[in-house]
Amino acid sequence: MSDYTTPQKADKTAVRNAATVIVLRDRMAEPRVLMGQRGARAAFMPNKFVFPGGAVDPADAGVPLARRMPQVCRDRLLENCEDDCTHALATAAIRELWEETGLVLGQKGEWSVEPPADWADFAAAGYVPDAHPLQFVFRAITPPGRPRRFDARFFLVDADEIANDLDNFDGAQDELSHLQWIPLDRVRGFDLPFITEVVLAEVAARARDLSPPENVPFFHNGTEESLFLRLKGKGPLSGKVIRHD
Repeated sequence: MSDYTTPQKADKTAVRNAATVIVLRDRMAEPRVLMGQRGARAAFMPNKFVFPGGAVDPADAGVPLARRMPQVCRDRLLENCEDDCTHALATAAIRELWEETGLVLGQKGEWSVEPPADWADFAAAGYVPDAHPLQFVFRAITPPGRPRRFDARFFLVDADEIANDLDNFDGAQDELSHLQWIPLDRVRGFDLPFITEVVLAEVAARARDLSPPENVPFFHNGTEESLFLRLKGKGPLSGKVIRHD
């Protein structure tokens, strides 16, 4: 049984907001996604092949954007949330992509504020982060009982929106190894987390659709049950219940 459906005892592990980026290349011909492998000693998903991503940092909320995400994406991000963290999630997604792959999602320009430490190299390269290419396509909360828990939002980005060389990962930090563009029809042969497989199915269904989705899958893992919902912007959430018997 996978980590995202196994019944778990209640715990008090804090759930952190997180952003994950799915960069899709050659989507009209042979779609490929950018993935890397987490280290064997990683506390969260060791050895697994994953998309670039990570937790939101406090400084992300104050980072300026050249453009915001599309309105429909911001609306879906606000659903079933206590606080408006749309801006911080967008900047976190761009920062994590930069840190873990060296790829730039941004526009040429100068910053209107002093860049936080984690953004110094991004700003020094002459870019301001650009969130408009980000499309909110999936949300998942890590089940109870894990050493770390995240409320992760997954963002799809067309590789044509990347500002620098798609095959140059020299600027990447060492959190992910074996960075590579993997064809969608071969990716299931890699060691993937269960939730990544679920997200990949959604990406495959949307590979040739360039518009942001009107509704977004939401895998909500609670203490007593898991809910597979849809953030759809019309009335109450609905979806399948997976009970923890």
